[in-house]
Amino acid sequence: MGDWQNFDNRAVIGRALRLRREIDDFEARWPTPATRDEGIPGFTWDQLERQLVDLAATPQQASMARHLVSATRKLAPFKPSEMVLREILCMTWVLLDENFKPEPEGSAEMI
Repeated sequence: MGDWQNFDNRAVIGRALRLRREIDDFEARWPTPATRDEGIPGFTWDQLERQLVDLAATPQQASMARHLVSATRKLAPFKPSEMVLREILCMTWVLLDENFKPEPEGSAEMI
């Protein structure tokens, strides 16, 4: 049983290290400005999800919005706010893209 726990711990540590590298790379590319600009109006994750569902190009993309927002929300506390903003913009781009056709679940082969 100890071997499985060590394996799980290594996997968690590996994910944390990858997230840290991702954040470091982002901050190196876009350092925090020395001066603070006026912030944008606040909104909730539920409001974001509701708007993305409404803006989605297809019903299938609308159903993806909940999962995308949930995944972004889980890691948001660990990331710089501008990085979260970038992820929200990328989600919006995917959900508005009428040509984006996700694979139906179970149809993609495991590589």
